[in-house]
This record gives sequence, C-alpha cells and structure tokens, in this order.
Amino acid sequence: MASILNDIRYALRGFALRPMFAVIVVLTLAVGIGVNVAFYAIFDGMVLRPVPAAHAPDELVNLAAPGPGLKLGNSSCDLAGDCEEVFSYPMFRDLERVQEPFTAIAAHRMFEANIAVQGKTLSGTGVLVSGSYFGVLGVQPAQGRLLGPQDDAADGSAESAVLSYHYWQNALGADPGVVGQAIVVNGKPLTIVGIAAADFQGTIRPVTPDVFVPITFPWRDSPGDRRNYWVYLFARLKPGMSLEQAQAAINQPYRAILNDVEAPLQVDMTEQALAQFRLKTLTVRFGPRGQSWMMEGSGMPLSILLLAAGTVLLIACVNIANLMLARGATRVGEMAVRLSIGAAPRRLVSLLFTEALLLALLAALVSLPLTQLTLHWIGTMVPAQGAASFEFGVNAGLAAVAVGVAVLCALTFALFPVLKLVRTQPGEVLHSQSTRSTGGKGANRFRVGLVTAQIAMSMMLLVLAGLLAQSLVNVARVDLGMRVESLMSFSVSPERNGYEQANSAALFNRLEEELAALPGTTSVASSLITLLANNSTTWDVRTAGFEPRPGTRPIADFNAVSPRFFATLDIPLLAGRDFGTADAGADRPRVAIVNQRFVEYFGLGANAVGTRIGAGQGDALDVEIVGVVADAKYDNVKDPIRPQLFLPRGQFERFGTLTFYVRNAGESEGAAASIRNVVARLDASLPIMNMQTVDRQVRENVFLDRFMGQLAAALAVLATLLAAVGLYGVLSYMVAQRTREIGLRMALGAAPERLRGMVLRQVSRMAAIGGVIGLGAALLLGQAASALLFGVHATDPLVLLGAVGVLAAIVFAAGYLPARRASRIDPMTALRSE
Repeated sequence: MASILNDIRYALRGFALRPMFAVIVVLTLAVGIGVNVAFYAIFDGMVLRPVPAAHAPDELVNLAAPGPGLKLGNSSCDLAGDCEEVFSYPMFRDLERVQEPFTAIAAHRMFEANIAVQGKTLSGTGVLVSGSYFGVLGVQPAQGRLLGPQDDAADGSAESAVLSYHYWQNALGADPGVVGQAIVVNGKPLTIVGIAAADFQGTIRPVTPDVFVPITFPWRDSPGDRRNYWVYLFARLKPGMSLEQAQAAINQPYRAILNDVEAPLQVDMTEQALAQFRLKTLTVRFGPRGQSWMMEGSGMPLSILLLAAGTVLLIACVNIANLMLARGATRVGEMAVRLSIGAAPRRLVSLLFTEALLLALLAALVSLPLTQLTLHWIGTMVPAQGAASFEFGVNAGLAAVAVGVAVLCALTFALFPVLKLVRTQPGEVLHSQSTRSTGGKGANRFRVGLVTAQIAMSMMLLVLAGLLAQSLVNVARVDLGMRVESLMSFSVSPERNGYEQANSAALFNRLEEELAALPGTTSVASSLITLLANNSTTWDVRTAGFEPRPGTRPIADFNAVSPRFFATLDIPLLAGRDFGTADAGADRPRVAIVNQRFVEYFGLGANAVGTRIGAGQGDALDVEIVGVVADAKYDNVKDPIRPQLFLPRGQFERFGTLTFYVRNAGESEGAAASIRNVVARLDASLPIMNMQTVDRQVRENVFLDRFMGQLAAALAVLATLLAAVGLYGVLSYMVAQRTREIGLRMALGAAPERLRGMVLRQVSRMAAIGGVIGLGAALLLGQAASALLFGVHATDPLVLLGAVGVLAAIVFAAGYLPARRASRIDPMTALRSE
C-alpha cells in the first residue's frame, strides 16, 4: 500500500513538472471516451436494454403473421411494427384460449388520446392492453393495482385505467390520492385503479405512454371483425421451450383456425391465393426489448455509429501511445539509474502503470461533461416522441463505463511504452554520451505503424461520412409530389372530448371555415390520415377485369380528404375534378380520386375517370372515379409511391381525429398562434395535437438519415483532426531526434528542398499505405451500411475520390510544418546539439 501511495505521489510530481504532457494526454483520451460513452448510452437504450421492470425478459417473444398480401380486409399498423405483425382481435382471443407453448399471450395497440383528469384535458398517448398484458410482463404497480383479466371480460366495455408513472408525476404532480379518481379517456369515463412502476414505459419503444386501458375499450369501428387487423401480440415462453419448438406448437392451432374459420371469409381470393393463405405460418421471434419497428431497424445503424466512435477512441489512444513513447525516450536515463541501483523490473512496471492509470482516471473524469454535451447534442436531433423515453444525461452507470474504458485504454496502449522502458539496458545507456534515446528502430517503426493505422481509420470514417452525406443529399432531393413550404399541420379529436358524431362534423366544418378566414391564410384542407407520419391504412380495391398477380392482394393506400386538399398541398389534378360540397353526405353517390400509380397498377389507362371500382369490404363496384391526381408521397419520404385512393371526408359519418393543413403567407410562429386562438375560441378544452410545419414533419420522417449523416460526419472530422495531430506530433518528434543528422546533411550541401522532400516522402508512404487499407475497410463497412444508403452505392467513385482528396490535403498539411522546420535547421546549431 505504501509503495502504491509513493507511486501516486511520484506520478503527480512528474505531471506537475511536465503539465503540458498530462493535459494533452487527458484531453485527448477524454474526447475519445466522452464520444464513446455517449454513443454507448444510445446503443444500450435502443438495442441492448430489455423492457424495463419486466420479469425475466429473455422469456418474452413477439408473434407475427407474415404475408400482408395474402389476407383480405383492412390493416392498421403503428410504431409497434409493420402490417405483417398485426392480428385481428378475434384471432388474438382464439390464440389466447389455446396458448400451447406459452404461459400466456398478451395483446396491445397504441392510440392517441385526450385525457381529462382533475379538470385538465391534455392530448397524449394511450395503450390498449389485454388483461394478460401486465401479467405476461411480470410488472408490479407503484400504487394500486394493474389491469387484469377481469378488466377486459366484456367486449366493447371498459371501466378501469392505469396511469404511467411518467404521466402521474408530470401531469398530476404525483398526487398520492389519484387512485380511485375518475379519468376521461377520449370522452369515456373510467376509474384509475393503479400507477405503473416508475421505470416501466410500455413495450412500444421509444414511445412513453400516458395511460393504459383495457383492449375492450371502444376505440374503433368493428374491432371484432376478423378481416380488421390491428392488434400486436407477444407472449411468455413456458420453461424449457425454445423458439423453434414454440413456433411449431402454436402453428398447429393457428393453422386450424386459419383454415376452418378465416379461409371461408376470403371470398374474393383466387384459388391460388387462397391456397397460399391456408399455408400461412405464425412466426415466433425473440422479444425481450418489446415491439418497435424503430428498435428493430436501429440495430445496424447504431452498431455502425458505435464502431465509428470506437475508431475515434482508437485514434486517440494511438496518439497517447506515441506521446508516451516520446516521453519515455527522455526517461531512459532515469530508468537506467533505477535499474543499476537494484530496482526490480516489476517495480518499474508498477510505477509506470500507476502514471498511466492516473492519467486515464483523470481523463474519465473530464470525459463526463463531454459525454453530457454529446448526449445533449444527440437529444436535439431526436424527435420529441422518442426523446421522452431516453435519459440524455450522465448517470452512475455511464460514469462506470467511462472509468472502465479509460482503464482498458491505459493498460492496452501504455503496454508497449512501459515494456520498452523496463527493458532498458543500464550499462549501454550509462556508458553512452546521452541519457536520451529515440527508443531504437523498433520504437520508430512502432510510431510509424501507429500513425499509418490512424490514417487508415480516418479514411474509413471519411468514406462512411461521405456515403451517408450523399445519401442525405439524395433524400433531400426526393420529389414529394407536393409543396411543403409555408404549410402548417395539426390534429384535433373532438370525439375524445365526448362529442357526438354530428357535433364533431359541425366543429370540423366550422374550424375549416374560420381557419380559411385568418389573415394571410391562402388555403385550408383536412384529411383523415396525416401525411408523411409513418401512418398508413390500406383498403381492398376491386376493378372489373383486373387479375392481381398470384400471391398479391389488390390494395391501395387510403385517405379521406376535404375539398381543396390537393390544391392546398399543391398536388396537381391531372384529369377529372376535385371533390366539392355536393359530394358531402352519406347519402350521396360514392366518388373517389386516385393517383397515377393507381391508374397504372389497375390498368385503367386513359379511361380512369368514370370507371367504377369497389373499395373496402363487399362485392359491389359502387365507387366512381371522378379525378386523377399526380403521384405524391403518402407515409414515408423514401418509400416508392403506391396506389392511392382518396374519398371525400364528407361521406364519412365518424371521424375520431382529423388533421388540418393551413397554407399561410406569413411566419409559421404567427400562423401557429392564430390557429391556437381559433381552436380555443371554438372549444378551449380541445387539445391541439402535433402542430408543426409540414417541412418539419418531413425532416422527422427522415430522422434516421439525418441522424446517421450528421453523427458520422462529426466522427469523421474528429477522427481526421486527431490523426492529423498525431501525425504532426510524430513527425515533429522524429525531426527533433534527427537534428544532428539533418544539420550534418545541410553542412555537406544538402538543399532545403531535398530535406523537405525527405520528410514528405515518409508522409507519402504512410498516407499511401494507410489510405489503401482504409479504403478496403471503408468498402466493407459501406457494404454493411448499404441498407442505410439512398440513391448511392457503397463504391461510389465520387465519394471515394472526395475522401482521398480531403485526407491527402489534411495529412500533407500536418506533415508540411515539420518538413519546413527540418529544412530551416541551422547546421552549426544542430552540430553543437547533443
């Protein structure tokens, strides 16, 4: 213990004598650690961490029913997963009864909610859950009780609700007496029976729900229709049951239900499609992290970013290794003296590693505010809905990770310099002219190898950043088919505040009229489906004479819109007419407008206007196409445009939620304030949901592209700067060590240009070798990241040439200064130096 304290005191004295060395090492390592800990925190939250508060999450599995083109009816999906994963409510009840390889099966579905408690109405997020939901997860309440089988016993009826801890704390001030109070969810009175655990945020990540209600809550029309697919299922495996065994076991009853009950309902299928439908398979997937298409899709992108951040840390550690080698060269004499008077090599190892560990721990401490800054920056890029479920701050766990990374870096990259010093031969050093040493050819080759590796890693990150940046540029250039500038959108749901259907329709019409009368407003429209919000609803379509390809289902993306919807969004009308006030009313003839892709897919040609089609369920061709509009994006910026079917919203009796679009000639802030005033004047208790510019909606739709592009670019810049600093330091040190040689060469007549060339040739060799290795690694990484790229290939020559040019410029700039210093050495001064 005394020897360790002595080593610490000695190390601190050494740092005080050479403060710049300590400062540079600590800051360099702190930057690498801070970036990596921040990226690890995001990776852990999105990819590794299981459902918080769940018991034995490794036993949880998610169920899916692949083949959306093989089932007729309406599919509705959300952030929990794509439309291949949704089941009908009756199918859930059938599977719940048989269970087979599971202890229990649970169902859930996210929905938007107006929540009124204690006289306050707020818009939020609710989750419909089966009575088995909390039991399957093994979650415990913070107060009261959670929902159970008794709460979803009667279809179409619900009486109980559970609040999330987050909502209870933030919206209700953690009122201890809230259990037992009344709550109104979407106009339906319920009783609060409990508060969920503090760390439980549901299973649809990264959404943080506000309230959990029974799945029997009256949420949508015809929830019990077997051709209405909308619930997500997960289950807990029985002990000892594997995924393969569970899938084989559950498919026996599933196939029986499919063939005996559901196949007879697929009346519009061809014989071949029906045969494929009967062969559908239910899949069982590992599900400890809940259900989320964002979580499923984030593994590869975040793994690539974590690899890039690790590369930055490696470059920082290489710089530290070179600094320690350079400092070690000045301590050869000290080590020789210690060894000559009897110091054991292991004692010197302890002393030197103590210095390295102290520097590492100081770097870990300094890295924490850098981690916080990095997390804050990342948090500014994450949409509000996702940011609420992550803690963008440093906690004890992240501090421990920082310390662990720092210690690992110190032990790894201090190893060679320490062993080099410990192996000093005292006799050779003490009989030489100087107690300084360059460390020999081995140390020089090691330095050169480290810098070459830095150049290779920088090249890899520059290519990755270039590919993602070009992909982001391509995304920004996507033709949306509409004009999003000066366009605001927001949603309201009067039905959730208890409005009757007729009152809701009257409010929608009045709201549209008053918004159109606002100063500066040029156009107003509304729609059932919010565009570019990753929400989609499909309808079955029937046309005379059309035969779908085998195994496919004739569907179209559906929306119900008001008159002037296309004019407001600046989507050109190519043929026919727009909807008008004469089309409003459930008793009016059914009409539709379709997009160009619809016309092409169903082979309607030039005679699309006037064609009669069937839409939704039933056999009748009772909808007349009255217009054709240009193709425009529907739910996703990057997805190809699919057939789209628009119906007049005035022919629908019930709208739970309606999205309004307001085109304004003024500033968006002023327009938002005016919109809020109009809504408050009509109903002050009606919450406004998701008010934002459509331009921002587009940016959030391509969040992952912007996120990856910006972070990869930042990491590439940081890595290249660290590599340039490392190259400059190594070359400067090597020039200083060769001062006598350079002075002798100049005294013998060597031209300054030749000396500069000598240094730059060494730079060129390192750059060429590192560049080739880096390009090879970049091509491999680019192939792995190809799924993230849009409109650019991993071997894009312009990106590769650009990365080579940028790195070459930075490397030669870093090498030119030491080369120029070498060419300006005074020969007499150099020859007199030691």
